[in-house]
Amino acid sequence: MEMAYLIETIIKIVIVMLVFSALAGIGTYFERKILAFMQRRLGPMNVGPYGVLQFGADAIKLFTKEDIVPTNVVAPVFKIAPVITAATAFIAAAAIPFLPSFTIFGYEVHPIIADINIGILYILGIMGVGLYGPLLGGMASANKFALLSAARGAAVFISYEVVTGLSILAPIMMVGSLSLIDFNEYQAGGITSWMVWTQPVAFILFWIAAFAETGRTPFHLIANDHEIIDGFGTEYSGMRWGLFFIGEYANMFFISFMIPILFLGGYGDGSFLGALALLGKMSFFFFFFLWTRAAWPDVRPDQLMMLCWKILMPVAVLNILVTAIVMM
Repeated sequence: MEMAYLIETIIKIVIVMLVFSALAGIGTYFERKILAFMQRRLGPMNVGPYGVLQFGADAIKLFTKEDIVPTNVVAPVFKIAPVITAATAFIAAAAIPFLPSFTIFGYEVHPIIADINIGILYILGIMGVGLYGPLLGGMASANKFALLSAARGAAVFISYEVVTGLSILAPIMMVGSLSLIDFNEYQAGGITSWMVWTQPVAFILFWIAAFAETGRTPFHLIANDHEIIDGFGTEYSGMRWGLFFIGEYANMFFISFMIPILFLGGYGDGSFLGALALLGKMSFFFFFFLWTRAAWPDVRPDQLMMLCWKILMPVAVLNILVTAIVMM
């Protein structure tokens, strides 16, 4: 039995890494097409029918492009920083139930790598460690703009980690557990039992903080790809730059799974329709990341910090107090 569990766990790890690495590339195709549609353009059209093979061409370019390590960088740190970014994104996925349990050939499969009873705390902790990738990448670069981007990125990540933790604390008080499986079961009674109805403030706060956690517009102040340089990734090339890219898109997919599991009923009672519903909710939130990029401008760094510390954090603390009073 232990051997079967070990084999199942290894298979799930490999599937998650392969599927979400591929989805990171496919996600770029959908992003370019959606942005093109919203801006009345065509987007990728030349590589494959309607450009569907463009992500494959991009992958080939990244894998075959020369890996340049500039002369004056701190080489060991410079090389490991992209690995940290990609690795933490996938490590955080270990506690996320992507689908309900199902049986195949008489064996029950649980589509979660590790059902630990502190799953939410584990995910938040790993996401916090993820800031070291951009931070070390910028600090190890021989470029003042990369260093500035790294410092700014660390400030954003640390600040909005506080909002993320505080926003989820009130729902945790209601469920009485840190397991995402328990959150799903708490909301398994149907749409009326969804957490979003009892914790709308926490839902909005967590959703806003998700944009900062993933570095997406309108909080896209870290990579600076709307400027001449590319932020902390300015001196990276080839697949090292690609690892930063994979980490960002993998985080978007994982956050898009977490939001519906925490607030929108997850996969419900575990039926086939519940699984489809979870995938549909995840797709909407991923689409919303792309939609926001087409619709919203970036905010200034000082505006971003003011929003966090003067608005979102006090509202999150107030929401915790109100929840505690109501529960008493």
